[in-house]
Amino acid sequence: MVDAYGDPGVPGCRGGTGYLWWLVTRQWRRSLAGAVLASVWMGLLALPPYLLSRAIDDGLEPSNGAALAGWTAAILAAGTLNAFLGLLRHRTMTQLRMDANFRTVKVVVDQATRLGAALSRRTGAGEVVTIGVGDVQTIALSLTAVGPGVAAIVVYGIVAALLLSVSPPLAVVVLLGMPLIAVLVGPLMGRLQEAETEYRERQGVLTARIGDLAGGLRVLNGLGGKELFADAFRRDSQNLRAQGYRVGSVTSWMQALGLGLPALFLAVVTWLAARLAAQGGISIGELVAVYGYVAVLMVPVWFFIECGYQLSRGVVAARRVVRFLALEPVTSGPDALDAPSSEAVLCDPESGVRVVPGQLTALVGARPADLATVVDRLGRYTGSAATWGGVRLDGIDLAQVRERILVADNEADLFAGTLRDLVSGRRDQEAVEDDDLARAVHAAVADDIVRGLPDGLDSAVDAQGRSLSGGQRQRVRLARALLADPEVLLAVEPTSALDAHTEATVAARLRAARAGRTTVVTTTSPLLLNQADTVCFLVDGKVTATGSHERLLVEEPEYRALVARDAELVTEEGSR
Repeated sequence: MVDAYGDPGVPGCRGGTGYLWWLVTRQWRRSLAGAVLASVWMGLLALPPYLLSRAIDDGLEPSNGAALAGWTAAILAAGTLNAFLGLLRHRTMTQLRMDANFRTVKVVVDQATRLGAALSRRTGAGEVVTIGVGDVQTIALSLTAVGPGVAAIVVYGIVAALLLSVSPPLAVVVLLGMPLIAVLVGPLMGRLQEAETEYRERQGVLTARIGDLAGGLRVLNGLGGKELFADAFRRDSQNLRAQGYRVGSVTSWMQALGLGLPALFLAVVTWLAARLAAQGGISIGELVAVYGYVAVLMVPVWFFIECGYQLSRGVVAARRVVRFLALEPVTSGPDALDAPSSEAVLCDPESGVRVVPGQLTALVGARPADLATVVDRLGRYTGSAATWGGVRLDGIDLAQVRERILVADNEADLFAGTLRDLVSGRRDQEAVEDDDLARAVHAAVADDIVRGLPDGLDSAVDAQGRSLSGGQRQRVRLARALLADPEVLLAVEPTSALDAHTEATVAARLRAARAGRTTVVTTTSPLLLNQADTVCFLVDGKVTATGSHERLLVEEPEYRALVARDAELVTEEGSR
């Protein structure tokens, strides 16, 4: 199987079918071995009926005990050999499945690492979760069916040839069965791919909504959007359930055909063979052999339909993986320019936001997603016409942009380690002065977190800060951003999970800590807006008014109504 630390290879990204073929070719020897073992295993299933017919015609009917014992021993030996081959087949296909599973996991993880911070901005969390939880397993299972699927076609031809030696009319009936199966199952495979694709899309949307609900409940409640979000979640979950029923309907038909068609063949061919035996066209032993051959056909026919079913689902899952692998990270072009030599104005023409150097600028809007999109453009996490000092951001060397402009995401990852590790971030701890660390912690009002942990800054913290509360995680993220001390800090909802008292303290200390530095925050909190030098009020992603918080309260009714809702929430929290 694939080496856990080795190179998984470059996947084929020509579509779902191309990706599955790439997985097969990466382990072609095992795939070939699986097809050969499955073919021999299924082929030998047709041997006992032949041996049984000889035992009847040569031993039982003429009362020849020696011949009967010999053919019986042959049947036992054939069964034992086939059991051993079945064990090898199953082991080989399991290795094939596990290799495809691990290989797909590796290429997906490598791609996620390559995208880096751009991952969450290029695709939804629901998409990544759906790939990791469901699509990887579906792809692996689809490869398991390839070997038996090829073997089913081979063995079907072998059985037809055996029947030809008994009765040509019976062989013709069996040979006509495979085209009939293709005609009946083919349209269902197309319908299954369509239904499965839509189901996976809806599943990704719903998973993303769950993540949004878990991460932004307070903000939604403060904006009066909790019920609206709940209604949307309820509607999406009902649509997903309905789509799941459609997928189940098509699946049930395919599974019914997988069991029903072989039984129908068995009945038709057995009836024809019985008529031939009654007319003297074939012997009793040959009648038993025909019944055994057709009964054996139930196995390859079932595998053939199962292979079509699994491959249809595998193609849908592989398309999602290919679509994820096609995402490209933000990179610098070969002719990248240098960043401005000194502090310069940041502009986002699409929204009209203009960030003046050295000021605390607040972005306010009814939809937090619109504000986060503006921050992504200003931080060069999405393509745009944003400029820095009059030069397009996407034309500036990316390393220089990342060095001087920091986007502090409210949901930024917190890796397992000590609290000191979390706050220090990527910086070498030996290069971090204790005084600088203490100032950043104090500015983020995280002193109580340090005091509350048994070993202070050296206390272990779980991955994603699960051992901390939501407000504590938010303050740790803010402390990390403040310690980095970037030239431009773009903070997304830095105080949304804090109580009113703590939020007021953070707002005041943030302004003091970033005095003379360019800072942008997205918020609707009046406590933070009071500290801003400039407030940009956005409606539908566009700036409609700019000024101080006090002036906008007087001159902009929509702004006043939006901020008043958050002010009421702050008042309620402060009175508790």
